[in-house]
Amino acid sequence: MKNPLISQLLLTTLLFSPVVQSAESFVVTDIKVKGLQRTPVGTVYDYLPVRVGQKFSTDKVADAIRALFKTGFFKDVALERDGSTLVVTVVERPSIAKIAFEGNKDLSTEELTKALKKIGLSEGKVFDRQILDKVEQELRRQYFSHGKYGLKIDTKVTELSRNRVSLQIVLVEGQAAKIKHINIVGNNSFETQDLLKNFELNTSNLLSFYTKDDQYSKQKLAADLERLRSFYLDRGYINFSIESSQIAMTPDKKEIYVTVNIKEGDVFTLDKVKLAGNLVVDPQELIKLVKVGPGEIFSRKNATETSKNISDRLGDEGYSFANVNMVPDIHEKEKTVDMTFFVDPGKRVYVRHINMHGNTKTRDEVLRREMRQMESSWASSSKIERSKQRLDRLGYFESTTVETPQVPGTADQIDVNYTVVEKSSGNLTAGVGYSQTQGIIFNANVSQDNVFGSGKRVDFTFNNSNITTQYRFAYLDPYFSSDGVSMGYDIGYTARNAAAANLSNYSTNVANTGFNFGIPLNESDRLSFNLDVNQTILKTSIYSSLQIQDFVALHGNKYNTLSASAGWSHDTLNRAILPTSGGQQRFSALATVPGSTLTYYKASYKQQHFFPLTKDFTLKLNADVGYASGYGNTKGLPFYENFYAGGTGSVRGFRNNTLGPRDSNGYPYGGSTKILGNIELFFPVPFVDEVKSVRLGAFVDAGTVNNGFTVSNMKYSAGVSAQWLSPFGALAISFAHPFNANTNDRPQGFQFSFGQGF
Repeated sequence: MKNPLISQLLLTTLLFSPVVQSAESFVVTDIKVKGLQRTPVGTVYDYLPVRVGQKFSTDKVADAIRALFKTGFFKDVALERDGSTLVVTVVERPSIAKIAFEGNKDLSTEELTKALKKIGLSEGKVFDRQILDKVEQELRRQYFSHGKYGLKIDTKVTELSRNRVSLQIVLVEGQAAKIKHINIVGNNSFETQDLLKNFELNTSNLLSFYTKDDQYSKQKLAADLERLRSFYLDRGYINFSIESSQIAMTPDKKEIYVTVNIKEGDVFTLDKVKLAGNLVVDPQELIKLVKVGPGEIFSRKNATETSKNISDRLGDEGYSFANVNMVPDIHEKEKTVDMTFFVDPGKRVYVRHINMHGNTKTRDEVLRREMRQMESSWASSSKIERSKQRLDRLGYFESTTVETPQVPGTADQIDVNYTVVEKSSGNLTAGVGYSQTQGIIFNANVSQDNVFGSGKRVDFTFNNSNITTQYRFAYLDPYFSSDGVSMGYDIGYTARNAAAANLSNYSTNVANTGFNFGIPLNESDRLSFNLDVNQTILKTSIYSSLQIQDFVALHGNKYNTLSASAGWSHDTLNRAILPTSGGQQRFSALATVPGSTLTYYKASYKQQHFFPLTKDFTLKLNADVGYASGYGNTKGLPFYENFYAGGTGSVRGFRNNTLGPRDSNGYPYGGSTKILGNIELFFPVPFVDEVKSVRLGAFVDAGTVNNGFTVSNMKYSAGVSAQWLSPFGALAISFAHPFNANTNDRPQGFQFSFGQGF
């Protein structure tokens, strides 16, 4: 027997058991079990290969004991005969009451607990000393993946009452081994440093404390070797191979040397490229999707992209399980490749049901009206993904996932299951600032983007500060019609003290009401129309500038205007909040109609685009341009309608609204033209697991406000930022340094906004 304990028990049974002393078998009339503390008696009956009423003899003893040992619950088993009763005596293994870790800093207790649970060791489980070897192996595997090769493990087992034990695992993690050198042998066509640019692993550098790229792991090396293979295959080295990879470690286990031996082979070019199989789609359409051609150097990347493009195109026609296989015919002598893309569309697939999960607050119809994939029609990969994107862009959900399981018992039907995680759709908007003259400034706005789960927006604003007193109520129904035509209105009153906002000395009281409509043109484009009625009362003082006094002398101080505006937007952002890809363009034009007290027009264009550089890094480019002027009897743009720049959302590092022309008193006066630009690189928070609601950024801002398009007084700044989608609203923090501030400018390094859109 392989197990000495079982051998000993069998020997004991053979020597002392009355069952064995009699060679005759007997019919078991009863089975009694002794020694159980936690294990249900039914478990013993289930595993014991004999039942009441069956015959039991000597040759079945070994099988019976072996069956009970296989349960893992017992460390001792004995069988005895008492007349016609079979007596089973067991000694249970102890259970694990507690598992404690000591000395773990690099890996959390939760991570280690999960790792041990995978090998069957957790609180409440039966304890077997043989599993301690597996525990040590698993812990070493976990730490080796983090470069900790000097790990020391000491496991202490303490016996407790009621046949229980506690495990204390003491860890000495040691220092992470650093990669000292990476060498590639056999590369003749490319320099080693050029090849290593594709590696995630690296030798120690200034950023290694954050990227951890100097810590060796087997998984990272495997990924790097695959990237190395792709590098060569994308450049025609079709016979490239990695001969071996060696890892050498210094005796103190603190430094690692990596050597990779490769064989490059020759460069192959494409000779013939063709499509074959059941194309089902017009071949001319598929040919446009082919990214490789005769005479080109073979590229696995382009060939793979071609297969994907064709597969996606077939997916749009309902062939969701289409296979497009690359079939290369290699001519070693000529160093050429004939490439055939063989198309197997499979069966056309239809959507049976579209199911929504997770929307406990948002009504089902709010989600379903965003669907571009319809039930009972053939499945379209692009429409399914587009529907997911539209759900993301609603801004109601933290995350959205989609699954397309096949309907059981069918070969041509799938269900489309969307699962959303709702977040608070209410928003508390606030801005906090401080200056020696104004003290603390506070403003607030309460909005609900998804009232009662209907998808309608209600916005109530109440601001009360040294700058502004505002009351405003707004309502928007994004689906006023089933075609997606939106309708909204707003009514409000605003009293504004411009001087407290870093501007000229004047104040305005504005009462307004307006209506707006939005018309979708397609999936990405939309037209909007607004009609607004305003009454503005201008208040001046003896400290008002000459420009303001001249304006009042010419036009008075009370203005009734009716303005009409139109806008166009193009939106391809992947989500409404903290986007990582896509872009947005907006053009708007406004004019007061003839007969208004003041006649003027304003036009603006804004564009922003997000480029995903890697999984974690996103580049944002932003531009904002505006122009305005008066017409008819109004000479120039009314000064209180001027453009302003500086501060959050503009040129950070300068106080809000302080850039541009000054009035006769030296205060910011704004201008009729605006030019703003921004470049920002977003990245995740270091040392924190992936969190979609928080990201950091490094930026460069530029902007100016003038009376006429010129960049002569363009202001620049650079700094770092943080964005957090908190439960109370969007939070943005920035710290910027202005490059070319002069004595008239008002720098402000730290800036904070709460509730402002990103």
